[in-house]
Amino acid sequence: MNYFLRQICVVTLCSLSVMSVSAQDLRMGFVSTDRVLKEASSAKVAQTKLEQEFSKREKDLVDQGASIKSLADKFEREAPTLPETQRQSRQKQLLEQDRDFQRKRREFQEDLNARKNEELQLVIQRANKVIKDLAVAENYDFIFQDAVYVNPKHDITDKVIKALNSAPAK
Repeated sequence: MNYFLRQICVVTLCSLSVMSVSAQDLRMGFVSTDRVLKEASSAKVAQTKLEQEFSKREKDLVDQGASIKSLADKFEREAPTLPETQRQSRQKQLLEQDRDFQRKRREFQEDLNARKNEELQLVIQRANKVIKDLAVAENYDFIFQDAVYVNPKHDITDKVIKALNSAPAK
């Protein structure tokens, strides 16, 4: 048994020493995807494009919501003095307007999310190409995009953003 334990220890120590030599030869880097999506010029252009594309619809929704609120406030003030049939009719009309408003707001949010995902996907694809090109050019073995902890000396996010900003837009 003692011999067996000694053999395991020797094998383990040999493995650890080989791994430490191999680890010294590895070149690793880390890229913060969040920073790339916030700081890269192509991401900023995509955000501006989305704002321009959706600003009119958003303004229309805000106006419609304010109008419905105003009508609801007016109804609440006048409801006690209205005849029953007129009160029910206006209440039904308000509910229909609110349902229509909620539907339009949901559609707006779905459209905005779909377009945002499309635009971000394009930025991510370009960033991934830049990262791969950088990895090949600078002989990286691994480049991670998500990690619990990264030593700042391995963070190459600034290089990626710089390369992404200087790369021609497609």
